[in-house]
Amino acid sequence: MKSYKINRNDAGQRVDKFITKTVPKLPQSLMYKYIRIKRIKLNHSRCEISTRLKEGDILELYINDEFFEAPSENDFLLVSSKIEVVYEDENILIVDKPCGLVVHEDDENTIDTLINRIKKYLYEKGEYSPEEEASFAPSLCNRLDRNTEGLVICAKNAESLRILNLAVKERKIRKKYLCAVVGEPIPHEAVIKAYLVKNEAENTVRIYDKPVNNAKEISTGYKVHSTNGDLSLCEIDLITGRTHQIRAHMAHIGHPVLGDGKYGLGEINKRYSVKTQALQAHSLRFELGDIGGSLSYLEGKEFTAKTAWFQEKFFPDHK
Repeated sequence: MKSYKINRNDAGQRVDKFITKTVPKLPQSLMYKYIRIKRIKLNHSRCEISTRLKEGDILELYINDEFFEAPSENDFLLVSSKIEVVYEDENILIVDKPCGLVVHEDDENTIDTLINRIKKYLYEKGEYSPEEEASFAPSLCNRLDRNTEGLVICAKNAESLRILNLAVKERKIRKKYLCAVVGEPIPHEAVIKAYLVKNEAENTVRIYDKPVNNAKEISTGYKVHSTNGDLSLCEIDLITGRTHQIRAHMAHIGHPVLGDGKYGLGEINKRYSVKTQALQAHSLRFELGDIGGSLSYLEGKEFTAKTAWFQEKFFPDHK
């Protein structure tokens, strides 16, 4: 038998959802059976699958030990806690991710990830203890490619994660990017539309001007801030957020991101000795409206990353 005391981050979940996350080895069919025959109890009494957990509840599971996973190693303790904090309060953390750092573990099982660094940082501050959490861990609300730098949001608790995930889904967090592209886009400001098809096996996308099978419509706004005719510094308004959208879409209109190894121009990248994409998640603005809830205090706030490396290198006069 094992019991769980429901804390703030676990409250509000259905019983079955909590058990699925906390005891993943327990088959769903058995879980339903054990709830029915009272081998799973809530506050010493029978419960229903759909019962919502409240802070302070005690959930008891009278099931075989084989279903409980052995305590996992806290790999995050092995990494550095070095992160660049842009903003932090009791609910969220906004960090400026450097180029070259992955956000989550990848196919190579990289331990040194942004989320592990954040867990270590919060652990050292006494704000996160995995031993005290049954189903929650600090979680990222947006992702960036390894070689894209810039702002990433992390939720410190379950309520904030729920609000932020909904905000991202409903596009209530306005995200803008900076990039250095090859050539000079004409006109200097436009919203361009196209259709994107993802190749999962190759982790690439293709852009089409007209609808094709399995394509998703994309929309990208751009504005040229500075240009020397050879390179241009552009601000990107990511209206839809598809895989590799900025890189592939700008390449499709003839102005690939400098340093992009997948969609860029090798000759130009070599000429400028740039081996990583000149792309930064530059700013975030919260426009939460009626979904803000406990994060309503963020309404209208905007956060900006440090000056991008490619801006300093190729457009030093641009402010």
